[in-house]
Amino acid sequence: MILETVIVGPMQVNCYILACAEAGEAIIIDPGDQARKIKTVLDRHKLRPAMVINTHGHYDHIGGDDEFGVCVYAHKQDLVMLENAGKNLSASFALPYKVKSEIKALEDREIIKLDCLELEVLHLPGHTPGGIGLLMKKPQADILFTGDTLFCQGVGRCDLPEGSEYLLNKSIKEKLFVLPGQTKVYPGHGAPTTIGREKINNPFIG
Repeated sequence: MILETVIVGPMQVNCYILACAEAGEAIIIDPGDQARKIKTVLDRHKLRPAMVINTHGHYDHIGGDDEFGVCVYAHKQDLVMLENAGKNLSASFALPYKVKSEIKALEDREIIKLDCLELEVLHLPGHTPGGIGLLMKKPQADILFTGDTLFCQGVGRCDLPEGSEYLLNKSIKEKLFVLPGQTKVYPGHGAPTTIGREKINNPFIG
């Protein structure tokens, strides 16, 4: 399996490239910026983009969605953010941007499959209404992509429009902290961590 992290944009977003093997198809998670940098990694592995998945609809995570010529997937409650520059915050911080690619809605507990890869969608409202995590089921069952819900020693902001501290804490406790402690967490920003480490040491979980 190929799993590469590409740090992109002024907000230092972790874009993830997932594939089963060299010269195959790839899932791109949160290509927020610097599409050329992402394509360099794809080219190095001779990978073809198959889909883009957004963990949520903020501009720093969706800014490169249209650069790969594939369908974009996001939770149904964040679709409006992909199509509205005011809601995805690009109108405030950069040139107004909305996704022009085909967009498909994801549901909680939906399974996304590509070759040997299987990812389960976990709806994690709080940072945004339609924030999601992606829990790998195959070929490994110990990897979780958390977007801006859970970080190493941190959590996502709740003070942005439509954020909710109550829902964020509920999402983390009920959907993430029930996972095995060895589950490796790949967040939307910053260093990887594990569920076990965050359950013990994260100072922001009330």
